[in-house]
Amino acid sequence: MEDKSQYGRMLKKENLRNTSHRQSILEALEASKEPVSAETLYLTLREKGISISMSTVYRALDVLAEKNIIVKTDFTDNNKSLFEIKREEHRHHLVCVKCRSVIPVMECPFHEYARALERQFGFSITGHKLEMYGYCRKCSESMDKSGNAP
Repeated sequence: MEDKSQYGRMLKKENLRNTSHRQSILEALEASKEPVSAETLYLTLREKGISISMSTVYRALDVLAEKNIIVKTDFTDNNKSLFEIKREEHRHHLVCVKCRSVIPVMECPFHEYARALERQFGFSITGHKLEMYGYCRKCSESMDKSGNAP
């Protein structure tokens, strides 16, 4: 989704105005390699010289997630949401409980299982999410060196 007109078409398809703030948010999410919080997104936009308020970021993210243009993932252990651009392939995430890093996992082991559930229950599955919690390599190694268990 490299070209700005694609964002415009996406927004128009969902009956949303193509504002400069929405464009900027979509561009920043597209450029991010991992899901980001609203606060991180706000700081990224401000660093780029974009004049935007935190409340505008929250409102735009809520609307874009509601319209299924972006993906909102809620991590219940710290009441924080992370956002990423919706892609053709969906992602799962590994979340480090120590440093809070989020590692996207591209492969999905659930496609066959989802089809089996659809057949078994007559249920039409439109999507799913999986977040696994633990310790990233860096935090595991630092705990091993200090003698503390994870």
